[in-house]
Amino acid sequence: MNTLHTIAQVRAAVGRARQEGKRIGLVPTMGNLHAGHVALVEKALQRTDYVVVSIFVNPMQFGPGEDLDSYPRTLAEDQKKLLEVGAHLVFAPNANEMYPDGMDGHTRISVPVVSEGLCGASRPGHFEGVATVVSKLLNIVGPDVAVFGQKDYQQLAVIRKMAQDLSLPVQIMGHPTVRAEDGLALSSRNGYLSAEQRAIAPVLQQTLQQIASAVQSGRTDYAQVINEASLRLSEAGLRPDYLDLRNADNLAPASDDSTDLVVLAAAYLGTTRLIDNLEFSRA
Repeated sequence: MNTLHTIAQVRAAVGRARQEGKRIGLVPTMGNLHAGHVALVEKALQRTDYVVVSIFVNPMQFGPGEDLDSYPRTLAEDQKKLLEVGAHLVFAPNANEMYPDGMDGHTRISVPVVSEGLCGASRPGHFEGVATVVSKLLNIVGPDVAVFGQKDYQQLAVIRKMAQDLSLPVQIMGHPTVRAEDGLALSSRNGYLSAEQRAIAPVLQQTLQQIASAVQSGRTDYAQVINEASLRLSEAGLRPDYLDLRNADNLAPASDDSTDLVVLAAAYLGTTRLIDNLEFSRA
């Protein structure tokens, strides 16, 4: 497994793999890898012959006051995990390599509608940064398949829409959220939680399951269901950022005739922001 730091090096390495007839996979990450990331790499390895994992803490997707400076950077540990799982190439650029002229005048990609509301409302500019860096990575690596986790449900929807709208020759694949035994979605930010907060955190997923059960049992007073669930989160010690019920295919607000749904949530435990979602169908 090689670790490369420049765009030119990566393009040359991937070009050699293509000359050998290999299908290329890409797993974009910000590092500090956990079992969820490993599962994405395993999926890419199942679908392709040569897997590139990018590790880049992208400053463009962080807003003022967010955790850019404190975000954990653990390249040595990440390399060990990727070597063990069988990744072929790690692309670990710095900000100057990705944004050589700085970010202020850099071209940005905006994906309207699907990026609005939810995390898009709470983190202005976040999805513009995500879409921009992912488009760059897709153009640098030129993968046949790129794999993303479904924990970041809106992000996955944004990336799929971007790839479709820009006619990018890549298959965007999602992977189900990987969870701890108590149901908490794995996230690099879980490491910020204290022991007491970590014990509370699974309430987020439990609350989403309660919402799904209520809707599947026939309730269509969605606003009231959401309000009740939000109150339960608050009583448990979480501070809801958003909690909403949407159509799973396009993230439009759920209606009475919606069948395939997703409930999405973000909530704070102390200063740590957790996100999660749950897809389900109405009978």
